[in-house]
Formats: sequence, structure tokens, C-alpha cells
Amino acid sequence: MIAQRRVDERPRIANARSATTATELRRSHAVRSRYAGLLRFSAALCLALLAVMAYVTLTANLTGLNYALGRAERQRASLQDETLRLDDRIAALRSDDRLARIAAELGMREPQQFAKVALPRSATERKVRGRVAVLSTVADWLRAK
Repeated sequence: MIAQRRVDERPRIANARSATTATELRRSHAVRSRYAGLLRFSAALCLALLAVMAYVTLTANLTGLNYALGRAERQRASLQDETLRLDDRIAALRSDDRLARIAAELGMREPQQFAKVALPRSATERKVRGRVAVLSTVADWLRAK
């Protein structure tokens, strides 16, 4: 008779699912490790480029501010020169000699008599009669030289 075979032998792989999972993990790790160096190099290159671009941007901004400062200083100097010229012109136009010459041309002379004339009060002066016009007085003081 034929002897029956016993199938007592253990299977070569105890858990086929975990073996499949392990194989997939090894394959995916191999693929990832193949591109890991390239990925690290790319990340380092991007960081270096980002640093260089930040430096260039800040330098360009600083250069623009320096040019703006130079323009403002030149404009300030030209305005100061113009102010000095205009002050000299005002002084020349207000000079006593010039005013005396113009007055002589118009036939004006120093007064020989002085007269005090009382003018009637205006409507606004009547309203402010009891109050002191402080602001206009202070403005007159500041205006006088």
C-alpha cells in the first residue's frame, strides 16, 4: 500500500502577508535612497540660491536708498541757495536807500505836521468791544521786526 504522506512540514514563510509588506518596504526604501542624495543636493542648492537672492535684493534696496538720499541732498542744497538768493533780493527791495529813492521819485517827503483822526467803529469792532483781540495783537508783535 501506499503510505500517506504527512504534511507536517512548516511552510517556508510563516506569514505571507508580512513578507509581501517587507518586500514592498525594501523596494520603496531602495527607490527613496536612490534619489535621497539628489534631493539633499537640490535642497542645499535652493537654500544657497535663496540666501544669495536675499543678499542681492537687500543690496539693491540699499543702493536705491543711497541714490534717493543723494537726490534729496542735492535738492536741499539747491533750495538753500535759492532761499539765500531770495533773502538777498528781499533785503535789497526793502532797503531804506531804495525806498527813499522811490519816494523821492513819487514826490513824497517827510511829514511836517501830524494829525490824529478818529474813525468810526465798524460793526465787527462793536461786537468785540469788551474783549481783547489777543491773537491779532500777538500776530502783530511777531510780524514786527
